[in-house]
Amino acid sequence: MAGQRLSSAEMMRRLVGYDTTSRESNLDLIEFVQDYLDRWGVESELVHDVTRKKANLYATLGPPDRGGIMLSGHTDVVPVDGQSWDSDPFELDEHEGRFYGRGSADMKGFIAAVLARLPDFLAQPLETPLHLALTYDEEVGCLGVRTLIAALKRRPVKPRLCIIGEPTLMRPVIAHKGSRRLRCRVHGLEAHSSLTHRGVNAIETAAELVAYLRGVARQKRSAGPFDPAFDPPYTTIQTGTIAGGTAVNIVPRDCHFDFEMRYLPSDDPGAIVAGLHRCAESLLPEMRAISAETAIAFEETNAVPALAAAEGDAVVQLALALSGANGTGKVSFATEGGLFAEGGIPTVICGPGSIEQAHKPNEFLALDQLRLCEEFLDRLIERVRR
Repeated sequence: MAGQRLSSAEMMRRLVGYDTTSRESNLDLIEFVQDYLDRWGVESELVHDVTRKKANLYATLGPPDRGGIMLSGHTDVVPVDGQSWDSDPFELDEHEGRFYGRGSADMKGFIAAVLARLPDFLAQPLETPLHLALTYDEEVGCLGVRTLIAALKRRPVKPRLCIIGEPTLMRPVIAHKGSRRLRCRVHGLEAHSSLTHRGVNAIETAAELVAYLRGVARQKRSAGPFDPAFDPPYTTIQTGTIAGGTAVNIVPRDCHFDFEMRYLPSDDPGAIVAGLHRCAESLLPEMRAISAETAIAFEETNAVPALAAAEGDAVVQLALALSGANGTGKVSFATEGGLFAEGGIPTVICGPGSIEQAHKPNEFLALDQLRLCEEFLDRLIERVRR
């Protein structure tokens, strides 16, 4: 029996109503989508995390024995804590041609449009299969998609290409920067602050390393490499958190800091890390002259590869044809696209809304953007039918 048909706006209202902040489970939303698909006769597969409190969803429409087009989106959203909203962020508010709600732009609007078009896809004798992928924990390091990609690699047939509906104003984005995050731990030696020569100040050592990174960041800004299609057009490096010490009259024994690189696809983040290691090694002799127990250690906490598709790639040409756009773009924010591409699935980013609205209070998706997405999907229906 056919399920209930919902408009894109009605579907978005349902999806925004689920609080899928990354710290929460996304299972209520996933179970709603799974039930919706089931009512339309579409089987779906769940790929859970180790806690089984979160899951990716994967479904195929059309012939399952050939590679097709995957439409992908993440279900988690960023927190609203401390933000001043004019309406309930988890209740879609529509007025003056805009849909307000957490995740409306990033990126439940795209998912809603895809699900709302499900009956239209099913009404066609599909020559090319369509795959639907919904993931968890994109906002905290693209965690969920990694288990989905691992599951797809075990399948006899995987998608031929992928379109991720992150907000790009419906302009195909063919490249994004990569992201690497690392934590540095400095272990020094405590001493009374009147006897600093008998201690090893972990905070000051960490500060030297932070200053080194700041210098590399300045060098990237002034000397490149550059790609003017990105904003900013160079690799960036920034220290986000630092903690250490116990009291002002104690030479601090421990300090750690977290930093990240947002690097151009053409740049080498490994060279930056290697330079930092050499800087650390140059500091160790002075530290260990006082105590052999002192140390500097590094730990990578997250890495998302850059995406770099070419204008002539089939997935890019398809996105251009479906969107009607006359050009492509590149963005500085990372997506799951780099991981899909690394997993052998050519990927492009194209979705409704603006990244300028994402993560902010009163996040919204404009009605005209939702309509452009619907037109994109209507053209896709014509492409995949027999």
